[in-house]
Amino acid sequence: MVDEDHGSPAAAVFDALGGAYEKAFASSAAHRASLERLLEGLAPGSRVLDVGSGTGRPTAAALAGAGHRVLGVDVSPVMVGIASRQVPEAEFRCADIRRTPLEDGSLDAVCVYFALLQMSRAEQSELVRRLARALRPGGLLALATVPLDVEEFEGVFMGQDVRVTSFAAEDVVALVRAAGLTVESQESVMFTPALPEARPEPQLFLHCRREEG
Repeated sequence: MVDEDHGSPAAAVFDALGGAYEKAFASSAAHRASLERLLEGLAPGSRVLDVGSGTGRPTAAALAGAGHRVLGVDVSPVMVGIASRQVPEAEFRCADIRRTPLEDGSLDAVCVYFALLQMSRAEQSELVRRLARALRPGGLLALATVPLDVEEFEGVFMGQDVRVTSFAAEDVVALVRAAGLTVESQESVMFTPALPEARPEPQLFLHCRREEG
């Protein structure tokens, strides 16, 4: 489903990458361990939003395969097309999550795996606050990012020119806490994508819960 015309830099990058992105990152043991932890905390038939759903694998596939109701949102039409074919039991929408309406308290869980890096710091902070409000009290958020203290850093990712903005690890933790989330686990790893030219990159995985009050 495509609900608006997309011409963002992120859409262009991931349209170009397509299924190659999945091949490069599918071997991440930390990502799969994060999904397993999330699945352990979900009641049957939970409503889950997958932000930056990419090819649908492994995140949406694991969640839908466990019987949860999954909506994936991604800015790349190519990625949404791949995900819809690979994970037909989930729903995917081509949209910019920054402009996607979210009903307060409507979700049991949200996944945000590496979907923040091409947003500004202000946009990242605002989005996390919106996602936190969209969780029901006690709802879960799984978030992963590359914890670097950089703004508008110009680099090359899998052959594509990108501009990356992120926070240092302690500032990512502060950001989610400011949104009203409790950090229940935090893991830092070094991961090397399955690419001949790839370099190891730091990755931070957080599991958070919306406070009950």
